Amino acid sequence: MADEIVPVLTIAGSDASGGAGIQADLKTFLAHGVYGMSAVTALTAQNTLGVRAIEEVSPTFLAAEIDAVFEDIPPRAVKVGMVASAELILVIAKKLREHHAEHVVIDPVMVSTSGTPLLAADAVNMLQKKLFPCAELLTPNIPELTRLTGVGIVNQWTMVTAARRVAQRFDAAVLAKGGHFQGDASTDFLVFPDGHSMIFSAPRSRNPNTHGTGCTLSSAIAANLAKGDSLGEAVARAKDYLTKAIGYGLDLGQGRGPLWHGWALSGRFFA
Repeated sequence: MADEIVPVLTIAGSDASGGAGIQADLKTFLAHGVYGMSAVTALTAQNTLGVRAIEEVSPTFLAAEIDAVFEDIPPRAVKVGMVASAELILVIAKKLREHHAEHVVIDPVMVSTSGTPLLAADAVNMLQKKLFPCAELLTPNIPELTRLTGVGIVNQWTMVTAARRVAQRFDAAVLAKGGHFQGDASTDFLVFPDGHSMIFSAPRSRNPNTHGTGCTLSSAIAANLAKGDSLGEAVARAKDYLTKAIGYGLDLGQGRGPLWHGWALSGRFFA
């Protein structure tokens, strides 16, 4: 009999070039041995050079997507990425509560790697008011932490201070990602609502192709939580996976290229 394969859901936008969004999430799920499902919030016409156009799905359709998944194959964990608008945020929050979703990991995607806004200005407050309370873990990067708290983040101490504010406010763990800092190592801090924290550090790759790193990391954490890891274990394994996906050195496209999500499978399935 085959080993149990646990289902995991991503609620996020589609990336036509496959480097971020639901495409990155599903690749990450497969690499972690979980069964990936998706509810699409928006279509994006984008590549490694930037985002050209965005088309949101309707709130009614998004609700139908989420219901269809939960009513047939209930996920063991949920990753939420690009949500685009206040109306869609309300739908996601409502459905996560209705279906008693477990292990909700929210990546508060506000701006693309190329600098294109992906979250409407009026939706930021709705994100915090309605969606963040559903989360077990939030995974903001430094610009997102700054926008959420107003704290000027100039070093690791101010990053942790901002993360503690968010964790205590929403009673959720916060993984503050330090990838925007310079240095030989990439250091992230997992901060819990009670104030204690864990440090995760990895050598910084010289590979400039980092499109989809946030999506990939949050999806890897959700996959590990679905398989039964503690939050600390899930983050540690996800960061190791991400570091190797960047370090593989995939070089596609004319801009900031994607990661190689299949690095762990390469020896088995690729020559």
